[in-house]
Amino acid sequence: MAASMQGKRRFLFALSAAALAAGLPLPGRAQGSSDYPNRPVRLVVPYPPGGSVDPVARLMADKLTQLWGRQVVVDNRPGASTIIGTDVVAKAAPDGYTLLLTASTHASNPLLFSNLPYDSVKDFAPVTPIYKAEFVLVAHPSVKADTLKEFIADAKAHPGTYSYASAGNGNANHIAMELFGMLTGTKMLHVPYKGGGPLMTDLLSGQVQLYFAVPITAIPYLQKGQLKALGTTAETRLPLMPGVPTFAEAGLPGFGMKSWLGVLAPAATPRPVIDRIAADIGRVFAMPDVRERLLSQGQIPWTTTPDEFAAAMKSDTAEFARVIEAANIKLTP
Repeated sequence: MAASMQGKRRFLFALSAAALAAGLPLPGRAQGSSDYPNRPVRLVVPYPPGGSVDPVARLMADKLTQLWGRQVVVDNRPGASTIIGTDVVAKAAPDGYTLLLTASTHASNPLLFSNLPYDSVKDFAPVTPIYKAEFVLVAHPSVKADTLKEFIADAKAHPGTYSYASAGNGNANHIAMELFGMLTGTKMLHVPYKGGGPLMTDLLSGQVQLYFAVPITAIPYLQKGQLKALGTTAETRLPLMPGVPTFAEAGLPGFGMKSWLGVLAPAATPRPVIDRIAADIGRVFAMPDVRERLLSQGQIPWTTTPDEFAAAMKSDTAEFARVIEAANIKLTP
């Protein structure tokens, strides 16, 4: 018996030494957050470099690198309505060293695509959102209406007269305009674009007349008088555009559509690690310089617990489903 126990101890010692040499967790030792991270972390961004998401991703990566003392590397994997980058994270090891920074598109994609290579719910662990961005409905100056009420009346009187741009079929601003049409009884022509450059070129020239933009995109053109704002979807007036009424003020309450940016991890990532990441991201977005930078771009810092984020995504999916089903929007990647 003594020899057997001695042999078992030798085996466990050898196994532990091998695990340590390979950088693996020790046998019988649960992975926690006390030593996380102990190597570089990859932040997958399913959008191209230079877009509106990329600067925020790099800001967060820099701050977390300072906080953790380990490099956080931004890995841009754009394409197929975020599906390419999202699939990379779905198939990554669930250890907290590969994270996804994605937008509310993640909640709408499973409703739009029937053949996703992953399950948007089961294959991911929500960590935390980082900000939410309200929409502002902007119009080309050729649109005679100067208020939301005037525009709704004109659009109802002349169905099919106006066209609106979106950043692509199924994009949040496409769904937002479909919801707008449902609530107001208006019908307009949808013109999807593959990039922000061509979209803004056509909007500024009047080839399309309307667009649900995020504030950071709209403000420069509003300031120059190249576009005009009919209303915002925010609950209260945005500090960056105090003269623009909310939809509720303009007589259209209950328009809850917004976009958000948040962090997900592969499913089965240990909960202590998830909680650690969420808490540290919360610390980053509570920093005065980070908050000021986001607010100056019309982005509202928003961090929560993982469970609260999961509930918010579930609610968004239900809202998207209502609009997508009514508008009969279906896509293929």
